[in-house]
Amino acid sequence: MNDDLLKFLDELRSRISVAEVIGEKVKLQKRGREYTGLCPFHQEKTPSFTINESKGFYHCFGCGAHGDVVKFVMDSEGLPFIEAVKKLASRVGMELPALSKESQEAAQRRKSLYEIMDMAADFFEKNLYMPVGAHGLSYYRQKRGLSDETIKKFRLGYAPGNNALKAYLTSKGIFEQDMADLGLISIPEDANRKPNDFFYDRVMIPIMDKQKNIIAFGGRILGDGQPKYLNSPETPIFNKRRILYNMNNARESAYANKRLIICEGYMDVIALDSFGFTYATAPLGTALTEEQIIEAWKVCNTPTLCFDGDTAGIRAAIRSVDRILPNLRAGYSVNYIFLKGAKDPDELLHKFGAETFEKYMVRAKPLVDILWHKCKMNKDSSTPEQKALIEKEIFEEVAKIKDNQIRNYYTQEMKKRIYYTFGRGAEFKNNQPTNNNTGNSNNHKDHNYNKLIHKNYSKTSLLRQGGNLIKKPPLTDLFIRKIAAAMILYPQLAEAYCERLADFEISKSSFSKILNEIMEIMQEEKSTDSATLVEKLRLNFANEIDGLWELNMYKMQKIDLPDLKTEINDCLKEIQLKQIDTEINECTSLLKKQPENAEKIYERYKQLIIERNKFLTDDNFI
Repeated sequence: MNDDLLKFLDELRSRISVAEVIGEKVKLQKRGREYTGLCPFHQEKTPSFTINESKGFYHCFGCGAHGDVVKFVMDSEGLPFIEAVKKLASRVGMELPALSKESQEAAQRRKSLYEIMDMAADFFEKNLYMPVGAHGLSYYRQKRGLSDETIKKFRLGYAPGNNALKAYLTSKGIFEQDMADLGLISIPEDANRKPNDFFYDRVMIPIMDKQKNIIAFGGRILGDGQPKYLNSPETPIFNKRRILYNMNNARESAYANKRLIICEGYMDVIALDSFGFTYATAPLGTALTEEQIIEAWKVCNTPTLCFDGDTAGIRAAIRSVDRILPNLRAGYSVNYIFLKGAKDPDELLHKFGAETFEKYMVRAKPLVDILWHKCKMNKDSSTPEQKALIEKEIFEEVAKIKDNQIRNYYTQEMKKRIYYTFGRGAEFKNNQPTNNNTGNSNNHKDHNYNKLIHKNYSKTSLLRQGGNLIKKPPLTDLFIRKIAAAMILYPQLAEAYCERLADFEISKSSFSKILNEIMEIMQEEKSTDSATLVEKLRLNFANEIDGLWELNMYKMQKIDLPDLKTEINDCLKEIQLKQIDTEINECTSLLKKQPENAEKIYERYKQLIIERNKFLTDDNFI
């Protein structure tokens, strides 16, 4: 750093109020000579972030964030040093001093390349609204449902054929070599062939850096040709591993909302933005890179990775874990959401609206859950040796974490999950043994609307009676209360779950009686609404209904029917999967105790493994 720049920075800091700059993003209170507020760099409820105006620095006693006004702008807006200095200098009318001759020449070269790319973007934009680009405009408006405001915001355009861009840039005095260096034209190796446009007959999506300079393009073909999306090649101003599409727009919104979405494609980003999620970004046609993760963390401590809910989306999420684990540091991680009922965010938003996507955001899964599923999915855990193999692979994954403190916490968490899943937790829950008694509940009231309380099977029976594959897993009183509350809120759930609940063992409790009562009422009067159902239940269960806090919770959450069904289904699947694991362990034990029945036991063991794999490979397992 030369002397002129050092003097300039000293002058800049003397003119800039650090409290004023930070106060635009953080609500501050003056306490004596200092200012305090909630730290913008980590989640907290009690202010630990302080600003010393006289000394010109900020410090957080919670996360250790520290620096001057330049550092704050760099960290809060994800800007490189020089760009942060330029931004602050413009506030007070100062001009950055000239740097070395070499750096000035490099800067001028980059500026001229940016100007060429901006000319190309203007050309594509204009062609979108000309007759030649009519089908491109129709694609954006009709097929994608974009408004003219959104089209303008993202500078969307159309690339015509016949080397139109090359002809246009040539008329503006741009050299072919510059066009080629920027990936706008291709120069054939055969000297007898003429250069041609890299993009043609495609709708065009400009890619910008954080300073809003156009550095590349993405082009989508109109029709069935391949490749569907074509991106600019690497150029002197474009490195696709470091850039997240739309970070130029999303950065400040992400910082303000403490949210950043990373989805899979351009059109998903644009759709999310048009539905109010103005902090969406995407990698550029490749899997998420380490550099992109680090860029995301500059504006949001825990970005949310959004994947399609199909097998391919889950595989992509699993791959991302490998890149994220080594880079974890205190306070920085990622969350995951997996969309169901739609191919991607664009389709989901247009089918179900912004509220549905927001519910996915609220219920996002932490990284630790995805790591756990990655190590367990499609794995046989029926023998001690297989369990040991899974445990070995889990800790090999955890070992990828470079930060010692985080690695230790992940180790503790995984040990706890292994213990619960493979050890004592398979037989005990809350220090109570699971319901393996041989008693039955035939004394409960039996009715024709699908028997809710069923006879339990003997723990040692080899083959279940009546074609049932597994013993009925018990439902806890807490879960029975939730089911009852859900059915009271949405009585139609009684018919939806009457058969499903027959696959579970219902304990003897007042709320299981309420469950039976709901079934009977709904069998007799299928059109009964929630208020009427509550009125009828209060005749025999007034105290229980008044104490059903789950019902009030669901009402306060304003949870809708599809989300409630998803929540119930996920819980039931988890309970059944645990029961299957218990049954598999029983078979392993019986093989040693009853060799004379080995053939039957082994056949059942194989059936259980098949059933277990169905659960684990279900696209909705997360």
